[in-house]
Amino acid sequence: MSTTQSKKQTKWNAGDIADQSGRTVVVTGANSGIGLAAVDALARAGARVVLAVRDPKRGEAAVATVRGAKGHLEVRRLDLADLASVREFAAGWQGDIDVLVNNAGVMNVPEGSTKDGFETQFGTNHLGHFALTNLLLPHVRDRVVTVSSGMHRYPGARIHFENLNLTGEYTPMAAYAQSKLANLLFTLELQRRLTEAGSRVRALAAHPGWASTNLQGHDANALRRVAMQVGNRLLAQDDKGGALPTLYAATRDLPGVSYVGPEGMSEMRGAPTLVGRSHAASDPDVARRLWTVSEELTGVMFPQLPELSPTVEA
Repeated sequence: MSTTQSKKQTKWNAGDIADQSGRTVVVTGANSGIGLAAVDALARAGARVVLAVRDPKRGEAAVATVRGAKGHLEVRRLDLADLASVREFAAGWQGDIDVLVNNAGVMNVPEGSTKDGFETQFGTNHLGHFALTNLLLPHVRDRVVTVSSGMHRYPGARIHFENLNLTGEYTPMAAYAQSKLANLLFTLELQRRLTEAGSRVRALAAHPGWASTNLQGHDANALRRVAMQVGNRLLAQDDKGGALPTLYAATRDLPGVSYVGPEGMSEMRGAPTLVGRSHAASDPDVARRLWTVSEELTGVMFPQLPELSPTVEA
C-alpha cells in the first residue's frame, strides 16, 4: 500500500462515528441537504434522531429515504422563522437531548421578514436558533452544534447593530454573512455562559464548505444561481461530504468553541478538521452585545441550568 493510499484511508468519515445508541440528537432543517445526511449517519450509528422541520410531511418523506437506521427516527414541526413555533416546539419537549444541531438556514434570499418582523436570514439563521437553544438548554446533556459558513468572512461582514434588518441597505449576501457571523458569535458567548454557570455542556460550530444542496437554488440573483449550479457540478462535494464537519463536531471529543470545517481547497471540501475563524467572529465584546440584543428581540433569556454530566463519545 502506498503512503498516499494510507493517508486517504485514515481520513475521518461517517463510518468512524462511535456507537450512538442511547443518545438523542435533535437536528433542525433535517429534511434535505446536509441536515438529512447528518440524520442518516447518526441514525445508522444508533442514535434516536428527531427531525425538527417546518413541513412534517416533507420530514416524513425524508425519513422514508433513510436506510439501515439502527436508531429511532421522529419528525416534529419547527418553523424557525416564527418564534411562536419555536416556543411550541420547546414547550412540548420532554426528556434529555444529548446533542442539539442548529442546522437549518436560508441563504441569499430576496429581502423579506419573518413572522416576527426580523430580516429573514438573520431572523431564521440566528434569532430562531438563539431562542430554540436557550429554551431547550435545560434538557441538553452534551453539546450544541451550530452550523455557520465560510461566508462569515465576507468582506465587510459585521453585525449591523444600528440596523439589523438592513433596511434601505439590504443585499442578500451581506445579510447572509451577518447571520453566519452571528452563528459564530453566538457559539462564543454561549460557551462563556455555560462555563460561567459551571455546566459541562459544550458549544461548538461547523461549516460544510461548498456542498451541493438545494440551498443555493433560492438565491435572489439569477446569475448567481447559474454560477452556483456550475460550481456545484465542478467544485462542490455532495451533501454527505458537507455533513461531515457537523457530524465530527457532534460526535468527537472536542473542546468548547471548536469550529470544524473541510480541510482542503480553502475549506471548500475534504475531510473535517478544526479550522480558524475571522477576527470579527472572535470578538467577545461583540458576542456579549449580540447576546443582549438577541434576548431583547426574542424575549428568551439564558436559563438556569441543572448540574449536567454529559456522555462524551470519542
